[in-house]
Amino acid sequence: MQTEVIIAGFGGQGVLFAGQLLAYAALGSGLETTWIPSYGPEMRGGTANCTVVISDEEIGSPYVRNPAAIIAFNQPSLDKYEPMVRPGGLLVVNASIIPRAVVRTDVDVIRLPGNELAEGLGERKLTNMVLLGALLARLSILPLDAVETALKEHLPTRHHHLLPANYKALRTGATYAAQPAAA
Repeated sequence: MQTEVIIAGFGGQGVLFAGQLLAYAALGSGLETTWIPSYGPEMRGGTANCTVVISDEEIGSPYVRNPAAIIAFNQPSLDKYEPMVRPGGLLVVNASIIPRAVVRTDVDVIRLPGNELAEGLGERKLTNMVLLGALLARLSILPLDAVETALKEHLPTRHHHLLPANYKALRTGATYAAQPAAA
């Protein structure tokens, strides 16, 4: 089994962190993984994306042409990556800032108000965890508790007070994605 995921948005949205966390969770689960970040010269507001490949055997190349899943944090990311996801793949769309519908009819789509769900938890910065939780609910690559463990192991100790909120955000996204209206 090999699964490729592209996570894309603007700098400052936690795109790279979400991908890195997914890779750490895969490593902690005994799987092979690659994480390739890409970002523009701007720290915040520029483009940011990463590719994560997870496999139960050696990965031949980290290059991904047709990923199994895309998390699109913003409109430019959906515009760029929607055509690339493989037929039968998954698109997780942050409907809070992406007004248009997905054009593809041959993919599974989760449209969720990521920003609003995160704000409902008290912190907009949790949007990345909400969207990652939604991905994990529909794409059976890792259990949520593997991501929670990776978060605890790789988040600096000074930030451990943020763990409960991050766990809740992951579970909120997963719960939302499990509802029939999330399509």
